[in-house]
Amino acid sequence: MDGATSVVVDRGRFPDAVTPWEDEAWRAAALDWAAGGLAARGLRSTGEWRVRLRPWSVLVRLPVEEGGAVWFKASPPAGAFEGALTAALARWMPGHVLEPLAVDAGRGWSLLPDGGRLLRDVLDREAPGPAVWEELLRRYAALQHALTPRAPEIVRLGVPHLPVTTLPDVLDRCDASPLRPEERVALRELRPRLLEWGAELAAVGVADSLDHADLHDGQLFHPGPGRFTFFDWGDAVVSHPFCSLAVPARRAAERHGPQVLPRLRDAYLEPWTGAGRSTAELRRAVGLAWRLSALARAGAYGRLFPGASGAAGAEVAGEGARRLLELFDDPPL
Repeated sequence: MDGATSVVVDRGRFPDAVTPWEDEAWRAAALDWAAGGLAARGLRSTGEWRVRLRPWSVLVRLPVEEGGAVWFKASPPAGAFEGALTAALARWMPGHVLEPLAVDAGRGWSLLPDGGRLLRDVLDREAPGPAVWEELLRRYAALQHALTPRAPEIVRLGVPHLPVTTLPDVLDRCDASPLRPEERVALRELRPRLLEWGAELAAVGVADSLDHADLHDGQLFHPGPGRFTFFDWGDAVVSHPFCSLAVPARRAAERHGPQVLPRLRDAYLEPWTGAGRSTAELRRAVGLAWRLSALARAGAYGRLFPGASGAAGAEVAGEGARRLLELFDDPPL
């Protein structure tokens, strides 16, 4: 970065967010590392840098002379596994995830290529029908199914392991969530049911795998028909794979109505059929995982940069609390 470089900083709805970007020495080291990563690939940054600061990440868009852009991402300590996980997924499942240009796993830094068109942009401009969501979920479920034997390796990369029988423990780690007293009481009273649901789900016999935990239409690229590229693994956990379905299914229902949900569920379940499991068992498992998935998503809201407090910290904590309250919602399937 030189004095002639134009920098635009976007803090979104978190104007007081505390991130490492405010530390001049950290900023210089990070951008020097990014420049070195570009140079190693024969690239050079030019033009306006766009910096996106959030309590959970620092993201810098670096336009390059060769055209397009490269992205630098810094994750908080609790999500520092993201770069190493992305690199591992690119080796194991090439073509299904972004392949990073460089990763510093120790510092939680990644340098990523531009992945093309976001699915959200395709949906807004071309308005495809629900079939695109069915294909997306088939491909994502196939990826999860293929990664099942890799679950221990993924955990060793630092990805949190949350077996469904332990998910209720997330409630114990969310005591600081901004809940009303009556909501806290209701959640404590619900805890025995959560244990029952987790035990029933585990008994279905579907092994833990990678759960993106926030797979919405802004978290994947759709470069062409039948092609999807997954990214942004900062909320990921290793848990029951079916916990992944709730987020994309809700987004699809918002666009196309709740009547699409059974089709999406069955498309997602295709790679998991067989192995002595009945369709009824798998559909029941989806409903259980749908509800329990709120716990992993609530826990992810604690993965912030140290020092993230004040209004920004309170707003993020509030989002986590709202995820906990989803436990009371009956699954729409």
